[in-house]
Amino acid sequence: MNNFVKRTLSGIIFITLVITSILLSRFTFVCFFAVICGCSVVEFHKLTNLQKDVTVNIGFALAGAVLLFVCSFLYISGILHYTVYSIYAIFVAFVIISELYKQKPNPLHNWAYFILGQVFIALPFSLLNFIIFINDFQPIILLAVFVTIWVNDTGAYLVGVTFGKHRLFERISPKKSWEGFFGGALFALLSGYIFSLYYPGISLINWLIFSEIIVVFGTFGDLIESLLKRTIDVKDSGNIIPGHGGLLDRFDSMLLAAPAIFVFLSFLFDK
Repeated sequence: MNNFVKRTLSGIIFITLVITSILLSRFTFVCFFAVICGCSVVEFHKLTNLQKDVTVNIGFALAGAVLLFVCSFLYISGILHYTVYSIYAIFVAFVIISELYKQKPNPLHNWAYFILGQVFIALPFSLLNFIIFINDFQPIILLAVFVTIWVNDTGAYLVGVTFGKHRLFERISPKKSWEGFFGGALFALLSGYIFSLYYPGISLINWLIFSEIIVVFGTFGDLIESLLKRTIDVKDSGNIIPGHGGLLDRFDSMLLAAPAIFVFLSFLFDK
């Protein structure tokens, strides 16, 4: 019961912070998610550094992630020209060059994992800027991304626990079932319908497509993070959220859903 209460309270606080940061203003959004982006990259490298001959400088990785996120915000919000990304490019070059002076047994591992952390963690978080500014400042669209992820997760859990018999990907995630997957997809369609009532700027059919893109790519993001933890042999990515594990455990679905939704919205609003 104590664990249930702790999990419930921390979950409510987490969801409240995400929703408030998105809806309050563009500045609360950039401050909150820049911190989340940086902390998620730190979590990622704490895991990868558990492997032999992997010693990525976590401070450099953190700085790179926050820099990419902030550069993306400054560019897409119209504050600075796209050349602001040159700062990030110079920083990445500096990190790569710095391996020359560390005399590590296998610097290729550090290069590879540093770049992976930037691409797999920092880049999807940075793309949230492009989603929220897809057509001027549209916080409702970014909010829909997270709400759909949460609704899908809840639906998949409820249906999976009740009816789940056929494993979705047993080697990586033994508890996930096809019944849960399709149950979450149905719940997500309901979410898409509700958002279509409050944001008619996107048609109902496109909201439904939006929802199912999140279901498919969010599921793959979840599975990839599960593969990461299984490979390194850890249960959770961290313990920053009591009862829920780490930030990557909460944002894993977003890591692939955000790029996919960004591409979809780019085509949708480019007409």
